[in-house]
Amino acid sequence: MDTGEPLGIITMRRVRNRMQKPAPLGDVLREALKASNIKVDLELLKLWEQWAELVGPDVSQNARPEAIKDGLLLVNVSSAPWMQQLQYLKSDLVEKLNSALGKEAVEDIRFKIGRID
Repeated sequence: MDTGEPLGIITMRRVRNRMQKPAPLGDVLREALKASNIKVDLELLKLWEQWAELVGPDVSQNARPEAIKDGLLLVNVSSAPWMQQLQYLKSDLVEKLNSALGKEAVEDIRFKIGRID
């Protein structure tokens, strides 16, 4: 059966026709990362997804996780007073975040003034 189209296009159309509904982007990205050789701990995504629930509304309005590497969580903070407040809460935050992750993924937190939007 020659339709005059490249094989890849025909195959993609067949796959597209079988899909009931679009797949959530998060699911697509997880599958792409699993298929690649990129080493990403997908469980750490919970920190970003559940940040507001884990730290509470006041903290989440003034602080956002930026990155995590080798157990060090970098968090952007809206102002110097909030950075000082979060220093006092650091050990509680580490405990709460690790409890939510179910493992000791966050060993320390470093706060810096930066964008939180």
